[in-house]
Parts: sequence; C-alpha cells; structure tokens
Amino acid sequence: MNADTEILADPDALIAELGGRARGAARVLAGATTPQKASALRSAAAAMRAAAPAILAANARDMAAATDLTSAMRDRLRLDKDRLEGVAIAIETVASLPDPVGEVIDATERPNGLLLSRVRVPIGVIGIIYESRPNVTADAAALCVMAGNAAILRGGSEAARSNHAIHAAFVEGLTAAGLPADAVQLVPTQDRAAVGAMLAAADMLDLVIPRGGKGLVARVQADARVPVLAHLDGVNHVYIDASADPVMAAAIVRDAKLRRTGVCGAMECLLIDRAFADPAGLARGLAAAGCEVRVGARLGALTPELPRAQDGDWGYEYLEAIAAAELVDGVEGAIAHIARYGSGHTDAIVAENREIAERFLAAVDSAIVLWNASTQFADGGEFGLGAEIGIATGRLHARGPVALEGLTTYKWLGRGTGQVRG
Repeated sequence: MNADTEILADPDALIAELGGRARGAARVLAGATTPQKASALRSAAAAMRAAAPAILAANARDMAAATDLTSAMRDRLRLDKDRLEGVAIAIETVASLPDPVGEVIDATERPNGLLLSRVRVPIGVIGIIYESRPNVTADAAALCVMAGNAAILRGGSEAARSNHAIHAAFVEGLTAAGLPADAVQLVPTQDRAAVGAMLAAADMLDLVIPRGGKGLVARVQADARVPVLAHLDGVNHVYIDASADPVMAAAIVRDAKLRRTGVCGAMECLLIDRAFADPAGLARGLAAAGCEVRVGARLGALTPELPRAQDGDWGYEYLEAIAAAELVDGVEGAIAHIARYGSGHTDAIVAENREIAERFLAAVDSAIVLWNASTQFADGGEFGLGAEIGIATGRLHARGPVALEGLTTYKWLGRGTGQVRG
C-alpha cells in the first residue's frame, strides 16, 4: 500500500501525526529568540529566491490545469517573477517586524503587593485552510513562525504544485537556520476528508483560519470543533458624499473597483449621495473604465443606458469587473444600506465635510472603515503589518488585517512575596 493510499484511507490518523509533530515544533518555536526566528525567515526568503525557477514551473503547471477557474481566481493563482519576489520581500518584512512574543500588555500591583502582568505568548498550533493563492503558503508560514506558532497548511487543489514548491523552499530555509522542519507542514493530500479531520482535531489544533470563498468559510464555521478566526466576503462599499471632490471621487472609485478586481478589498457597491453634483457622470466614468455597472432604480433613472441591478446584486461579492451602484439619501442612507448588505469587511467614504466623514467612521460597523482612500488599502502590508494571514471580520480576538499580534494570545503572570488569601 503506498503512502497516498494510506493517507486517503485514514485522514484522522494523518492529521494526528501532523499535529503531534507540530506540537513538538511549537514548543521549540515558543522558546526561540527573536534573532533566531528573524534569521530563519531571512533564510527562507533566500531559499525562495533560489528556488524561483522550480516554483514558477510548478505554478505554470497549475495554471495550465486551471481551465475551469474564473478570471479572478486565475489571477489569484498566477505567479510571475515579480509576484514571487514580492513574496520573498514579504517574508523579510515579517522578519524585521517587532516580535510580539513576550510583550507586556499591562501590569499592575495589587494592594497586597502581588505584581500582575499580561504577557503575549504564541497560540500554539494553527491550521490554515485556503484556496487559490499560493502566496498564502509563504505568508502564513512566515507569520506563524515569527509569532512562535507551528502551522499546518492545507491549500486548494488548484494550487497544489505551487504550494508544494513554495513549502519545500520555505522549510529548506528554516532548517538551514536551525529551526525544525515540522514548524510548517503542508497537508500532503487534496482529499477533502483531511479538511474534516483538521476541523475535528481539537486536541491537536488551537486555531483554524479559513481563507477562501463563502463555501469554504461556511463549512469551516459549521463543522469546526476548533476555534475559528473567520474571513467572510469582502462586500465592500464606497460612499460618495455630496461634499466629495469630484476628481478625488472618480479616482478612488476607479481604483477601489478596478486596480485588482479579484482581491477581497475590491469595491463591490458604489453608493452616491443623491445631492452629489454629477452621480450619472461618476457611474458612466466607471463603466467607461471597463466595469459593468449595475444600477438601482434611482440611479438608473439618470443612466438608462446602464444595466439594471437585480435583487441579488446587493450584498454580492463579484470579484470581477462588475459593481452595483445606487443613489442614497445622504450619509444616513449609506450607513443604512451598508448595515443591511455589507459583510463587515471594508467600507469607505469620500467627503470633504469632516463632520459627515466622522459620522460614517463611527457608525459603520466594519473591520476597516476609510475616509478619502480606496478600499484596496485593506491589506496587511499597506497597514505596516508585513504579510497578513487574512482580514478578520468577526468581533473577537482579532479584527481587520491579522498579522503577528493577531496570532498571539496572552497569559497572566503573578509575582508575589509569599502572599496567601487565608
């Protein structure tokens, strides 16, 4: 019986084996110094550059096989020399970031003299389940290692060759610097039963992070017996207030939608104050730039040549050069629309009126809320966090771009002089 047959026959045993090895590696990582971890990541980045021909060849085979993917998914899957260099730079950036492990969050002295402090510590073993983007293999690995965690990675079948090549180079760099190979493991099968085994492995995994489409995230949230850090749809809105500068508004709208349509920070819905100077011109300008603009009834009355939005267009993540658009009654109308249809990811306002902008920033309950800036800034690198493991849209533990700090927890330390409660 070959290894693949054994893996497919017993996914629970496979995950138990990977988890056991990860636990051992996590203990080593938790005790590693900041210079040790940083050196290992720089070594991994160097190994990535050295392996560039093999990685790009593997990605070319994945791209050739990905005939049934959408253009947005193919864009996420594709690597080239520049993108791969960006991956290596991201790893080096993580290596240069402040190490959160050991940071004292706060400290206090109790009336009885007991000194209490909260200190950041690694989470332990983190499972990452993701689709399409092979760069996640390196990003997730780098972040987990720098935060002192072991990682078990399970990528999508469409990127299997790319993920394997990136993982091999990354581990080569880690081991060359003296860290254990088991610090970052790649699940060696595309059988979906392995995902189910990961979600049930509460004794092996301390956290699961899904990064992919709605179907993947829904399955993880429904089936997991392990805590989940979720990244939901990027149903992102840009609201153009009546006070907005028209030139700025047009530039932000175009960038937010069309810079890269397949990223989670792309604008999916344009909301325009009915009192804005030229709402029809804004919608037509976006359409002329190559976007299919599906307009609601109110905006459609001004732009009869544009296609009408259907009920399903509101609250939908296109990840294509398509956007819904409608007129709203000022900032309160925009806030109400976002509350109904938004996903809590990223929303933006373009306005010159500070009072209105601050109202929007305070009232919109999303992980990222921007004023006079494109939603495409929803990215850990742009936030100065280096690589990111995803944008968390929940309200607990971590929110927004999840990087090093989001991959730690804390423990309480007490230092006494013989205190007893008596």
